[in-house]
Amino acid sequence: MSDKSSERVIVIGAGPVGLCLSLALAQQSVRVTLIEALNDDNFLEQVPRAGTNHPATLELFDRIGLYKLLEPRGIIAPKLQYWDRHEGKLIAEFDHKHLKDDTPFPYVLQCERIKIVEEAMKLAKVHPDIDLRLSTNFTGFTQDADGVTATVVNPAGETETIRGRFIVSGEGARSIIRKDLGIEFEGFTYSDRTLNIEVAYDFRQHGYTERNYISDPDEWSNLFHWLGPPDRWRVHFPTKENETDEEVQRPEVLQQKLQAFLPIGKDFEIVGSNVYTVHQRVAQKFRSGRAILAGDSAHVNSPIGAMGMNSGVHDAFNLADKLAAIFRGQVDDGVLDRYERQRRHVAIQHSQADTIRNKRVLAEKDPAVRRKNHEQLRRTSEDPKLARAFLLRSSLIDSIREADQIQ
Repeated sequence: MSDKSSERVIVIGAGPVGLCLSLALAQQSVRVTLIEALNDDNFLEQVPRAGTNHPATLELFDRIGLYKLLEPRGIIAPKLQYWDRHEGKLIAEFDHKHLKDDTPFPYVLQCERIKIVEEAMKLAKVHPDIDLRLSTNFTGFTQDADGVTATVVNPAGETETIRGRFIVSGEGARSIIRKDLGIEFEGFTYSDRTLNIEVAYDFRQHGYTERNYISDPDEWSNLFHWLGPPDRWRVHFPTKENETDEEVQRPEVLQQKLQAFLPIGKDFEIVGSNVYTVHQRVAQKFRSGRAILAGDSAHVNSPIGAMGMNSGVHDAFNLADKLAAIFRGQVDDGVLDRYERQRRHVAIQHSQADTIRNKRVLAEKDPAVRRKNHEQLRRTSEDPKLARAFLLRSSLIDSIREADQIQ
């Protein structure tokens, strides 16, 4: 390319995927221009979202110096539990100690998405190979045989073009790049939404661990612990199709749901709540020429199992290594087709399949099927070999190993 300044990757979106991709590329001396619509004043004013970080993800965070910043801000959680809310019984407990020979991080780290992007942003701001453009709106792009041209509106309100060799969408589910390319976002949307309630209350005194999946034929739940101050627990409930967001978030309704879940004889201290729609979708293609999709731009799924953000971060590192090899002249652009084969396989065969199954198991209404599911979980947790196999898949170690075998 004739213009040396265009020897870069343009990354759209400074979420966990865009930031990890940028840092992983810069670590390998690939220049990046990172475009983000938010600015320093509102970047951390985002709705609380995912934050269970699996062992495979922690290994990748460690690679770019991010893990050591996150550990003090999170909770090391080696165990997860499955409960039967209908009978008030613990079904099974899994301990990540079974993965001690598979990973240096035999646990998950409960550390919210907002903390991840905050710490990753600090690293990006000081890296000489990352040109960070905050308060900049991406509006579209074109591509040709030599590169891509992104069009943005800068903080002064001026339209500007940025030239690069490749462009990556880390924009999320509403990806402009995916829509401009006309790539189908195949899948479906659940009719019921999910209510998230944040509570300042220590559920451990009732036997719960930091991560809990609670089956119930009428109202399944998830329960997760987050570091404070104050320490918070997120409780998830499904909503009915005819309920509005305003109706399910009325203070008295939130209290009713929590007291029905666990009566404690007094009101819970509710820190916040929100309602979100759950999608199960995978892009028909992850790449078109020099434009590439990663993270939620390429795939979205139910949060049950904590596979969305984790899988997106795995996309970022897989892609970073391939782009860096292209920039070093070691491989041609065809290696990006392998990225698509590997990561689309994971999205369909792991993230989508597992989260759909997880939700079905928690919400199962047939008593006989419920008993069978619960007995299988119990037997699996009590057998070290079966427990390790279960955790290798649920912690996404299997998905990375499987993807590496795809040529």
